[in-house]
Formats: sequence, structure tokens, C-alpha cells
Amino acid sequence: MTWSILARDPATGALGAAVATRFFVVGALAIHVEGGVAALATQALINPMVAVHAMPRLRAGEAPDTVIGALMQADAGRAHRQVHVLDAAGRIAVHTGADCIGWCGSVRGIDISVAGNMLAALEAGEAAGGDKRGRQSAALKVCTRDPYPDLDIRTDDHPDPLAELRRLYAVSQQHFALFRRLLPGTDSPCGVFDRTVIEHVMTARSGTGS
Repeated sequence: MTWSILARDPATGALGAAVATRFFVVGALAIHVEGGVAALATQALINPMVAVHAMPRLRAGEAPDTVIGALMQADAGRAHRQVHVLDAAGRIAVHTGADCIGWCGSVRGIDISVAGNMLAALEAGEAAGGDKRGRQSAALKVCTRDPYPDLDIRTDDHPDPLAELRRLYAVSQQHFALFRRLLPGTDSPCGVFDRTVIEHVMTARSGTGS
């Protein structure tokens, strides 16, 4: 059904999650990221309430293994769920239910976790087969130090969702990525709101300013 990846940049602390599947609007339900807290993906038979309950506990500093273990124990459908978490400290927790459709499983490394279920041959994720039913949607979410994302892009219904996601990412780097840094956040509660400054920064970045 789905494969997803969670990653952490040890240099900046940025957390990111990406997902691809043959499922409409997967980005709305499957991946959740909060700067300074964790990246989480829920898949197979998605349980959106996992993130609702997990994020406050992760925010409070609980270990991912403890949080996911407790939530899965309380979930009667846990045998059909797949969940993985990578927190701001680099700790990883993974749950793959016994009744998830094969192939199902996960791999992890330092600052990275990959999980998948109902997959065809795994060589390089989507390029090697990905979701055996085909492709439909993909999403990417990245957070640094703020509760809201630096980037949150989705292809909800597309014949080649990963290619479209790459295109959207390239578009985001033209102007949005810079504008995002001018918005209010943890390090700047009010952000930059002088329109003259904003316009100068944007035009200077695009090369049209003096």
C-alpha cells in the first residue's frame, strides 16, 4: 500500500517525512512532523489518531518506543497498522502489525527510518515497484524549529506523483523557501512584516534587484 521515509538532519535538527502510495490524498493523513519534536508516519490501515495522541507525549519528552508501544497496545487494530517515529534526538520506534499485507517491514539507520507494506520488489522504493497496485499520491513535509512546517507539499491524485512532487519542490525553492524564513516562528515571534524589506529580499534573491 505505502512506503514512507523519516529523516533527521543532525547539523540543523530539521525533521522530514515523505510518503508515496496508491491511495488518494495520502499526505493529509499519513505523515506528521513537528519541529523540535518528531516525524511520524502511520500507514497500512492508517490510524490518524496515532499522531493526535503521540505528538503531545513526544513533545513532553517521552521516548518513541514507550509512546508507540502504549498506543499500539490500546489499539485493537494494531495487527493491521504500521507506524514509525523518528524524534528530535534521533530515537526511532517502529511497529509493523502481524497482519499487514506482505511485503511489509522496515529498515533504519542513524537519523533515518524507512517503512513499507503491500510492496512489490524493493530495490529503490518507488523506482523498483513501490506500491504493487500502482501510484496515485505522494507527500513531503519538512520542519526545522517551528511547530508548523518549512515545507508541506502534496500530490493528491497524479499518474506520476513522485515526479510531480519533485517539480513542486523545485518551485518551492524559487521563492517560497525564502519567504518562509521571513514568517513568524520560534526565533522571531513577529517575523518580518515590513513589506519594503520583504520585497527587497525577494527581488534580491531572484536576481532582479539592484
